[in-house]
Amino acid sequence: MRIIEPRAAGCPGAGKLFATRVAEGGVVKIGCPKEIKVHEYRVGLVPAGVRELVAAGHQVLIETGAGAGIGISDDAYRAAGASVQPDAKSVFDAAELVIKVKEPQLPECGMLRRGQVLFTYLHLAADAAQAKALVASGVTAIAYETVTVPDRSLPLLTPMSEVAGRMSIQVGATALQKANGGFGVLLGGVPGVAPARVVILGGGVAGTNAAQMAVGLGARVTIVDRSLRRLRELDAQFGNTIETAYSTTESIERLVTQADLVIGAVLVTGAAAPRLVTRDMVRRVDISIDQGGCFETSKPTTHADPTYVVDGVVHYCVTNMPGAVPRTSTFALTNATLPYARALADHGWRKALERDAGFAAGLNVHDGAITHEAVARALGMTYRPLA
Repeated sequence: MRIIEPRAAGCPGAGKLFATRVAEGGVVKIGCPKEIKVHEYRVGLVPAGVRELVAAGHQVLIETGAGAGIGISDDAYRAAGASVQPDAKSVFDAAELVIKVKEPQLPECGMLRRGQVLFTYLHLAADAAQAKALVASGVTAIAYETVTVPDRSLPLLTPMSEVAGRMSIQVGATALQKANGGFGVLLGGVPGVAPARVVILGGGVAGTNAAQMAVGLGARVTIVDRSLRRLRELDAQFGNTIETAYSTTESIERLVTQADLVIGAVLVTGAAAPRLVTRDMVRRVDISIDQGGCFETSKPTTHADPTYVVDGVVHYCVTNMPGAVPRTSTFALTNATLPYARALADHGWRKALERDAGFAAGLNVHDGAITHEAVARALGMTYRPLA
């Protein structure tokens, strides 16, 4: 194997030892910094996960205050066996495996190093600056959102897609209120007044969860998808409480221009979301924004300033929607990620990926190159497959 000494070794030869351990397994130092994206309160590990990793013989380093946003104290992490660190630099410098929630912001990318493994959401297809910074760092970056299982579903994206899908109807209903710039429409209507028309583009996990919430509120719901098999499944699941439509330019144009609320829930794994809706059609919440959005007028927003208006239509395009309900989101996410984190620590990233082809699909960046074909294509960067 190739041994690379990271720039932040604690003593002579320590970098080589770290690179060996994180690649091949053994006692691994696992770091979990506090998230710094605007209004992001989720955390990559909860005390229960720390306890599992420590019991397996690993060391866990938590930045002070990392769990404060969801009510988890430093003392709770200490009780689980973690070492609480004073700042992010202390975590990044010591950790061989870094576990986060959101993509590293550029200051965090500057703390990553060759020989280190990063395990988090990346969504690189819509973020060329981050992709270039990760490539420059030399880090090995494994993305939650492109890990698969044999049925081709996305086990580490699913929990957050469930949250985002359900949230989309809440925020959409709020955006329709007149005081928030909307048309003053109640999603479920009232006796004698028709309910709002909700169009959901994409019948995957996020779209299905959005439909459940919209139906529950009494809206008139149409789900659009390009898979006839999925449309049949949705028809069997919801019966006559929804309508389904096959995705064509004509059907999207007709449905979107008649809708009160449009939810963009389209996903192409690793790639930028397709632009399905033109400026002339828009009335919506776009939850595909992590991957660039599926509307021509989409641009990323934050929880601090979540909406903007184009041609009289309110847009909500927050790139970390589940961060608005961080406690629910953190526990849902860490339930899914912990077995993978344990595999990385126990076996080393190479063996963990060799043993699980679906896990290997999560590898996006390694040793100064993009290693996921769809990501490289979306960014116009060179793709280098890992043997």
